[in-house]
Amino acid sequence: MKTLSLFTVLIVSFTLIVWPSSSEIVEVSGKQLLVDDQPYFMKGICYHPVPKGETTRNFKTIDQDLELMNEAGINTIRVYAPIDDIEILDKIDAAGIKLIVSFGYNQNGVYDILSGTFLDYIKKYKDHNSILIWELGNEYNYHPEWFDGDIQNWYNALSAATDLIHKHDPGHPVATAHGDIPDKQAFASNPNIDIWGLNVYRWDQPQSVFEEWKAVSDKPVYLSEAGADSYMKIAKAGFQQGENEHAQAVANAKIIDAVFAQSDVASGILIFSFTDGLWKAGNPDQQDVGGWAPNSSGVPYDGAPNEEYWGIVDINRTKKETFEVIKEKFLNFLLETQNKQ
Repeated sequence: MKTLSLFTVLIVSFTLIVWPSSSEIVEVSGKQLLVDDQPYFMKGICYHPVPKGETTRNFKTIDQDLELMNEAGINTIRVYAPIDDIEILDKIDAAGIKLIVSFGYNQNGVYDILSGTFLDYIKKYKDHNSILIWELGNEYNYHPEWFDGDIQNWYNALSAATDLIHKHDPGHPVATAHGDIPDKQAFASNPNIDIWGLNVYRWDQPQSVFEEWKAVSDKPVYLSEAGADSYMKIAKAGFQQGENEHAQAVANAKIIDAVFAQSDVASGILIFSFTDGLWKAGNPDQQDVGGWAPNSSGVPYDGAPNEEYWGIVDINRTKKETFEVIKEKFLNFLLETQNKQ
């Protein structure tokens, strides 16, 4: 959700490594995302593994996590900060999973847009086979206060960063994760974006965003965030108050079905999120109710995003009910190979 927008990059490496140019070719053709000329549909998960009792990301559980992702039919991971660890990237690639790598605007000069160091990461890893998309920003359109009160400052930075990536790495599409559908200002300022990610929380019915998209853009689009948490703040829509894995499972099933039904327009969906985040709303040693995120009234089914309950597995990697739902949906979906024109 939104509280991850400016999370600080955690792992820094100054080792210069050159990879062989053996990565698959990722490109956009019409409204379709292609990998080695084959249509690629993202059946994905947002991933930010912070262990219980800690407040920073680490990958101690990467082997277990990748095994669970493979079981669930996940083919794409979206991370909110670059992974500067070749061993982790190699494991992701070996698992047959692709990465959407997100760069923040201001991450204290570590692989961020403001300092320009995001290009250092791109130059270092652009030939790694795990890379699918470079993604700039996370729904910054909701936060003009981060850009001197003028969102145009962000759009200008986004456009300039996109051009730099195209110059240094023409082999991967550039995206941004926008909060819901962009307005005319966002589109006009960023005609160079290759594929748009949308963080969409429209209850359990995201399909309306694709109808709106067809009317305003011929670019490919994916849901960079969508889903539901497993805690009901109040009883609503027939679901009881309190921890409620069934409500989460029902919502995610409907959301995924809606996106799959729009596969002539959509290039994929990233469910938020892989694991519960105990660091987000209170004491990281325990799971707390609460958390804050703007523009969240569309979170099913209570309009309240309890930030520590979004995982499809809990902090101990115990599968929630929604895990089996996602597994069934992802493993049984096959993308029709029609061209999206």
